[in-house]
Amino acid sequence: MPARTRRLLLLCLLPVLLLSACRQPPQLQRIQARGELLVASRHAPTTYYQGPGGPRGLEYTLLKGLAGQLGVRLRLVFPGSPERILDAVRRGRVHLAASGLPPDPAWASGLRLGLAYQATTVWLVYRRGSRRPRRFEDIAPGELQIAAASGQEALLRRLRAKHPGLRWVVRHDTRLRDLLEGVNLGRIRYTLLGDNELAMAQQVFPYLRRALKVATGRPLSWLFPPLGDDSLRQAADRYLADLLASGRMQELIERYYGHAGRLDFVTARNFRRHIRTRLPALRPYFEMAARQTGIDWRLLAAIGYQESHWNPRAVSPTGVRGVMMLTSATARQLGVKDRRDPKQSILGGARYLRIVEKKIPERIREPDRLWLTLAGYNIGFGHLEDARILTQRQGGDPDRWRDVRERLPLLNRKARGLKHGRANGVQAVEYVENIRAYYELLTWFEAHPEDLGDGTST
Repeated sequence: MPARTRRLLLLCLLPVLLLSACRQPPQLQRIQARGELLVASRHAPTTYYQGPGGPRGLEYTLLKGLAGQLGVRLRLVFPGSPERILDAVRRGRVHLAASGLPPDPAWASGLRLGLAYQATTVWLVYRRGSRRPRRFEDIAPGELQIAAASGQEALLRRLRAKHPGLRWVVRHDTRLRDLLEGVNLGRIRYTLLGDNELAMAQQVFPYLRRALKVATGRPLSWLFPPLGDDSLRQAADRYLADLLASGRMQELIERYYGHAGRLDFVTARNFRRHIRTRLPALRPYFEMAARQTGIDWRLLAAIGYQESHWNPRAVSPTGVRGVMMLTSATARQLGVKDRRDPKQSILGGARYLRIVEKKIPERIREPDRLWLTLAGYNIGFGHLEDARILTQRQGGDPDRWRDVRERLPLLNRKARGLKHGRANGVQAVEYVENIRAYYELLTWFEAHPEDLGDGTST
């Protein structure tokens, strides 16, 4: 066929092809027809990790909710480094990217940004015990390393306008986790991290510390491919807007971040050490109690650590003793003959937790049900009810841990209408929040045993 004829034929077919493209269903309809939402993300405490009951993480929970609203299943892929995640969404290999990192304008150029659902402050991070920079001029060339496409290089370029000597190294095809581990072990001097990520990372890498504030109010957004219609992004924006307006977003942030930062350096370091040295001998008893009561063994272990630091011979000034620190009256009620016997103590504590849990109104759902149960386990169900009554009187929701937690400290002082008298509500709050932190750490280390090193290597 002559070239001129081919050109004429193409010109004739072009309107037909364009019309066919225009008739293609919107992306959202195609996703729903296929029944799958494909998302690029990363393994991190803020995004996705495996918990006892399945996947966990704020980003995962948000994405799971979006998929449920669209009536499709969620499938996550983990390309690795931030630049690989962006490359996947730029090439249209995924429907969107959700990495929990502020988008870098340079790397995300051309991509469509979704609604900002959270904001973070970015910090220069260093290793505890090493030289802490007091100003940006203290950072020598090569000491600051960042991951490419992590949303950080644009910040540093703006910062260099005020600090012309500032230099950094961009690491390509590098996971953020590798940089954090490097700083924690002293192999890398500095990196950058948002406070949402830092609060979680410090539980896993306890030597990480803040040095200098780099930027505030950095928005977190999902990223969408540059081509195609905008139906998926608009649906995702409506979904996130509803979560923000209803207060559900704040509840989810509290659920995943509320316990972060609870453990100081010494406590976190000792906990990691005791996981290696004390837990192995007690783990069979926690697992046995879990099989008999249906309570996750990691939760029982977290309670045991809060109670006694996994010391079977622990004794308090008030006479409670053993791994689960049972009172003599509770031990008699549960048939525990020797509170110093870890097998009896752990099973007794698990059974007692079930007794308290059954007193919690059935309408209260997880995770509030668990946190309220733990508070009742510590302070007594009667005192917990006093706190819930105070919560309702003050306009809070007595079925939500976040609201009850604010009123529990009121039990420490004399308040009107306390049927069961004064109690240490401050201690009850600390008790629950510490257990939340221990539980999340045990869950993380179970899935990522490589992170359980002591962090003292250099």
